[in-house]
Amino acid sequence: MINGFLMKKLLVLSLLFACLTGEAANKADSVVMTVAGKQVLLDEFVFMARKNGEVNLSDRKSLENYVELYKNFKLKVAAAEAEGLDKTKEFTDELEGYRAQLTSSYLSDKEGEDAAVRAEYDRLGEVLELSHILFRLPEKTVSKDTVAVYERAMKAYERIKNGEDIAAVGQELTRQDSTKQTGYEYARCLLPMQTIKAFENQAYAMKPGELSMPVRTTLGFHIIKLHSRKPNPGMRHVAHILIPFQKDSVTRSDSETLALAEEVYQKVQNGADFGELAEENSSDGASARKGGELPWFGVGEMVEPFEKAAFALNTPGELSKPVKTRFGYHIIKLIGKSGIPSFEEKKKSWSRLMAQGERNFEYYKAFDERMKKEYGYVFYPEAYDELVALCNDYFPTDKEFYEKAKDMNKTLIHLVDTDFPQSEFAYYIQRCPFSTKTYAGDFMQEVFDLFVRDIVTTSERKNLITKHPEFTHLMQEYRDGILLFNISNRQVWSKPAAEQPELEKAWLKELNKEYPVTINWKLLKKLKK
Repeated sequence: MINGFLMKKLLVLSLLFACLTGEAANKADSVVMTVAGKQVLLDEFVFMARKNGEVNLSDRKSLENYVELYKNFKLKVAAAEAEGLDKTKEFTDELEGYRAQLTSSYLSDKEGEDAAVRAEYDRLGEVLELSHILFRLPEKTVSKDTVAVYERAMKAYERIKNGEDIAAVGQELTRQDSTKQTGYEYARCLLPMQTIKAFENQAYAMKPGELSMPVRTTLGFHIIKLHSRKPNPGMRHVAHILIPFQKDSVTRSDSETLALAEEVYQKVQNGADFGELAEENSSDGASARKGGELPWFGVGEMVEPFEKAAFALNTPGELSKPVKTRFGYHIIKLIGKSGIPSFEEKKKSWSRLMAQGERNFEYYKAFDERMKKEYGYVFYPEAYDELVALCNDYFPTDKEFYEKAKDMNKTLIHLVDTDFPQSEFAYYIQRCPFSTKTYAGDFMQEVFDLFVRDIVTTSERKNLITKHPEFTHLMQEYRDGILLFNISNRQVWSKPAAEQPELEKAWLKELNKEYPVTINWKLLKKLKK
């Protein structure tokens, strides 16, 4: 992600740190055993014993039992290595996959990430009803390009503020715009994580009846009118029978369709099985095969008449009278109801969404801020403002932007004991132009935040083992664990269960003869003190 010159600067600093701390660590380590020519150091042995949870190192018998267990474990690993199981592609891929996963767990702030998701989840308790007019901006917009569009948005804002209806104004402007850069939309139900972050933030900050000034997003300028904020009624689980207006090549009138639906409704009322009637009569094939059952749904997920009828049902088993939608007439049966999904239910899917795109800055903010503090971040706003000034005329990915910025060498930030000039950030923009924003200033800000994150993350990766010694032990444990599983499966576990105890015993006896083992009991006995 970052250029070679920057990598070299960070690598020198990281190696210096590693040498100073690594030398001290090696002096402190002692060998507790040697198995098949490989040393097991005290810190690894103690780490694994404590992780086991059932080992009491101060108790002689417990210590002796664990030494025997750990020795046998290492013997089996040695046997796996002798058979080349640590050289296979499957082994390498699995180990590297775990390394990436483990590394990622250190390059994050789980509490901060949960807090970011929680902030979104706290909005889930309310459903917003709103209208908005969008005045689109070009895909790559510099500051001067926004003026005319903003002025059009402000004229519409003033009209609505002075009493005109937002729907009337929006629809009129949409009709008049032959370029199709203006649009009006009424949103019956808006929930968090359903729209652009800036739009959502503005909408959830408003009071019913309030009109916003033009709000800039990646699409353009929006004027938002909030009509209502209502409690989220939760989720519903229903079955339905759909009597369509059209079946095969036959088109029925509204009255004919309603009559057929009322006939089916009466059959259910008279005791006929709802599921069987759904299979026989419903044109919704996917649900008909399941007795009419639909997945759980919340507000805004079904057409409005269907949703209103479903949420009006209160008792499981309760039926709606035939409900008309554009598809036909529905008979709805309530199966179950619940409140909004719990935080734990939403956390996994929302975390995945927030870790990508524009919301990643909220999601990783706690980690970014902690790393900036640890690595001595200093920001020079005047140097940054000079780059912002270029955004008045050029988009940051334009060749002209780079041609002007590449010779700007004022210090932009100080980080990891290093000064980073404006020109280095300009080079980074060309190499890593990753942003969802279409406005030049917003685009540059996102790439700048990524630039800083890239520097601290690179440093943190280099210092990972020295800052977190347990990382090495966890990698060793997982590596040896894969080998143990594979060799044990080959030698014992794939055999008949009745034979396994004797096979295990004979195998261990053979391994103890084949591979030399020395135990440093003098050192181990000190653990009991």
